[in-house]
Amino acid sequence: MKKILIPVDFSEYSQCAVDYACQLIIAKNNEQALDLVHVFTNQSNLYVNRQLRADLVDPQIAISEKEMKKLREVIRMRYPSVICHEIFKSGNLFEEVSKVTAAFAYDAVIMGTKGTSGLEAIFLGSNTYDVILNTKTPVLGIPKNVDTFKKNRVGLLCNFKAAELEALQQAIKIFGKGFELILIHVNKNDRDIKTIDKQFKSWIDEIIAQTGVEDISYTVKSQMLYNHVAENIAQAINHALMDEQIDIMLVTKSRKSFFRQIVGENIVRKLAYQMPVPTLFARVHAKS
Repeated sequence: MKKILIPVDFSEYSQCAVDYACQLIIAKNNEQALDLVHVFTNQSNLYVNRQLRADLVDPQIAISEKEMKKLREVIRMRYPSVICHEIFKSGNLFEEVSKVTAAFAYDAVIMGTKGTSGLEAIFLGSNTYDVILNTKTPVLGIPKNVDTFKKNRVGLLCNFKAAELEALQQAIKIFGKGFELILIHVNKNDRDIKTIDKQFKSWIDEIIAQTGVEDISYTVKSQMLYNHVAENIAQAINHALMDEQIDIMLVTKSRKSFFRQIVGENIVRKLAYQMPVPTLFARVHAKS
């Protein structure tokens, strides 16, 4: 059975991610299960010791198990067709998520972008972007207050690279087809727009041939949007997404991708906190 992994901290943010994932599964009408993983992130070894000695009980364990039971009941009531399982781990959130995804080929990790843990911990951790870039499983971040699955318009940051085809293919595996694809290109070198239009025509033909997605449009954003301080880049991207009414954004995680560039400019925190739409950080192998 195919599976989606959702790290949960029982906050409203992880609940949004759970609702989104359940609706995604129902929309695909697919046999797919959810694994809900809660990581005890405190520094004590009580949870580990508890497995060896039943008399050692951390109060937080009972609280978390109770919250997990409540969460599973909510899922059962709202989405009775969705199958879910629970996993408890102890340690560092992104390290434990990496271990779990290494042990099973999940379709995606879906997680809220704020909360006492979740994607916030990944973006603010000491390893920051290396964790995301090197995770074999695609990571789908769900912003605050986004609890409804929509895929009418899917945006892809585009620089005419093979890695983008891989990202799109991963998105199709997760979301299915039936969406309009909007290619978003940043004209950083002030190239002639006619040259870019010609390149887009050829690239769209390639996308159709490789993926079968035929409803495709594109937009070119001026480099002037990115000539401000680094912190304004995230805001410029967000404006582009809102202008194009994007429901889901796709970003490649390869080392030469646009994502890598903005990470290098130390704006990941701002980008993660202000991302207005669900964003899939796809794992790609092709050179970008």
